[in-house]
Amino acid sequence: MAVKTKDGGAAKKKSTARTASAVSDDGLAWVDAGGGYSLALDGAKVLCRNAQGKRLGSVPKNVKDSDMAEQLFALRDWLAQHDRECAETVEAWMLRSLPVPRRVLEAVWQDSAWRGKLENAVVVASDDSGGGAGFFRGVDAKKGAGVVNLDGETVWLDASTLAVPHPILLEHLDDYRELSTELGLSQGIGQLFRETYRKTTEHEAQGTALKDFAEGKFEQLNHVLGKCRTLGYRVRGGFAVCPVWEKGQLVEGRFWIGAEHPEAETYTGDLLWVDARERTLKIADVGLVAFSEGMRMASAIYAARVVKEQKDE
Repeated sequence: MAVKTKDGGAAKKKSTARTASAVSDDGLAWVDAGGGYSLALDGAKVLCRNAQGKRLGSVPKNVKDSDMAEQLFALRDWLAQHDRECAETVEAWMLRSLPVPRRVLEAVWQDSAWRGKLENAVVVASDDSGGGAGFFRGVDAKKGAGVVNLDGETVWLDASTLAVPHPILLEHLDDYRELSTELGLSQGIGQLFRETYRKTTEHEAQGTALKDFAEGKFEQLNHVLGKCRTLGYRVRGGFAVCPVWEKGQLVEGRFWIGAEHPEAETYTGDLLWVDARERTLKIADVGLVAFSEGMRMASAIYAARVVKEQKDE
């Protein structure tokens, strides 16, 4: 809110000073919030210090209501949303094994949120450049994509497109897991150590529905609905659903959790897959990624069931 004074120029100078920021010895950019207080954004937390430079345990109400604080809290929320969107996008690339143009990676690499999700992801060249794969370490317009291969060497892939494959499709998965542990590499998305499930002849023999995770008891439907929300799965028509695009086709895993009153007891049921036209698929016809992700969903939900305690006799 603007304040009128006789000395308009002086007021303007003070206003400008309050919005200026400087990086202090602690590496944070503190901004003047007025009244001798300063604010800084440290990750997801807004910090406050007084005129003597002492950090406070929380932001005082009168400071929190200031324009500067509102802007900083809004920036914090935007950065958090941006980080989530980056993670969701890179995970979508992985779930679909989508070829991503190298120029897209070049454009986003300088953004720390994007870089945090892409760095150390295992990528493979997905064009006719001769192949190559490794832990993604950077990208250069002239050199190409820098990766650390399974020999522990840094190489540059001259590929126009790269894919972040789902781990079920990744050759030498165990070798990549071992090397990442040896090198102390961490990933911004769940790729290498994502739970994977391989289809067997026993699975295919069950026809169109699996009963591996059936009869899981929940005291209330609300409880399993809450678990689905926590895990990020939508619920529709009594089923927890997991849509996956594989080879250009939409396949949806569906796990029965119940459709009674929210406070009623419920039991899990069949796990099945349908195509884009709602036709139930034979398990033998379900793709590797769709099968693995459907099993992963059902397993995670089933794990939250009520388990009877066994009493020692």
